[in-house]
Amino acid sequence: MVMAYFVESFWGERNNGFDVLYHNMKHGHVSTKELADFIRERATIEEAYSRSMTKLAKSASNYSQLGTFAPVWDVFKSSSEKLASCHLELVRKLQELIKEVQKYGDEQLKAHKKTKEEVSGTLEAMQNIQNITQALQKAKENYNSKCVEQERLKKEGATQREIDKAAVKSKKATDTYKLYVEKYAAAKSDFEQKMTETAQVNLFSICKANTIICTVSALLTYNFPRSLEKENTVSKLNKSVPNLHSWL
Repeated sequence: MVMAYFVESFWGERNNGFDVLYHNMKHGHVSTKELADFIRERATIEEAYSRSMTKLAKSASNYSQLGTFAPVWDVFKSSSEKLASCHLELVRKLQELIKEVQKYGDEQLKAHKKTKEEVSGTLEAMQNIQNITQALQKAKENYNSKCVEQERLKKEGATQREIDKAAVKSKKATDTYKLYVEKYAAAKSDFEQKMTETAQVNLFSICKANTIICTVSALLTYNFPRSLEKENTVSKLNKSVPNLHSWL
């Protein structure tokens, strides 16, 4: 069974991968519903086609079965009936597939609710470290700016009052920078700890998703018209050729 884990996918620029993966899972049930609706519509169309083909096959009995084209009527009636049967069988398979997709969607919702509870702390830690990282960068830029300003005033021979004023600003910027360095270290430690705990959280088994994909693939390659042609139309019409020639 193939499983997907956050540990394999959460990495990303500024640790955004975890958030993206989580929200993709959150909205996964939407795409599941869309798929189920599409398959349901396809089944409705196939069923309507099957009924129309059955009606057409029955109408063949209303025409004259005598004369040159008697074998042709027989072929059309038989092939239409079998084609209707094949499409009806496809409807049955599509309806089964809809049930599987809906079941998958229900399990997906349950998995999301469970995962939401398990990773809520990690999401909070991730948002915290992102915010602190931004604040740390601003504090660093401000610190560098104030230090450069203080040195510039000293080199240019500014008054002591101006230098002292710049020194106060520089010290304040230094303290703020140190504070955010400490906050970042604590946030980073908390984030890594929570991420380690969350890393093994199972997002959702994609085994059923693979099964659904394989089923759809099999249905799309269900080439029943060709098999009908080989089995019925060609062989029966070939057999009728001598009879047709006898009337010429």
